[in-house]
Amino acid sequence: MSRVGKTPIPIPDNIKIKYKDRVITVESGKGTLERSVHPAVDLKIEDGMIKVNVVKDDRNSQALRGLTRSLVANMVTGVTKGFERVLEIHGIGYRAILNGNRIEFNIGYSHPVNFDLPEGVSATIDKRNVIKLSGIDKELLGHTAASIRRLRPPERYKGKGIKYAEEHIQRKAGKTGVKVV
Repeated sequence: MSRVGKTPIPIPDNIKIKYKDRVITVESGKGTLERSVHPAVDLKIEDGMIKVNVVKDDRNSQALRGLTRSLVANMVTGVTKGFERVLEIHGIGYRAILNGNRIEFNIGYSHPVNFDLPEGVSATIDKRNVIKLSGIDKELLGHTAASIRRLRPPERYKGKGIKYAEEHIQRKAGKTGVKVV
């Protein structure tokens, strides 16, 4: 059994946390995040710590305890430090251009592909092929990065496409050119 749910979450001084009607709200100067809490778990805020408790002690509630603890910890980290995700574009002629809240991709199709960034996610583009996404909501940021990657996933032979910066693409050998008699 995981012990993630048992560790308390420290609350930094510069954020405000409200927990009312099974909804937790975390806010600071960077923004506000809000999430509803499952009925199988309950939160206690005391002594500068957030503790996640289970309502009844069964396997499903323990799993939800660890999940809830991770989600709330990500909310606290998001409003204090924020999150960042880096994507790289590989391929001849492949590039991205930022126009306000929209990214225009030239990724090998006959037309440019436009991607509108959701509210709460900002982007910067370095050298026309490195995209840095940042935001306070980890879930929204990851979903946005996955949606951008899905526009042109990296292929295994030449590595062309959009990939995460830390991702390693396992390359495959092409045809060997063996002549069959």
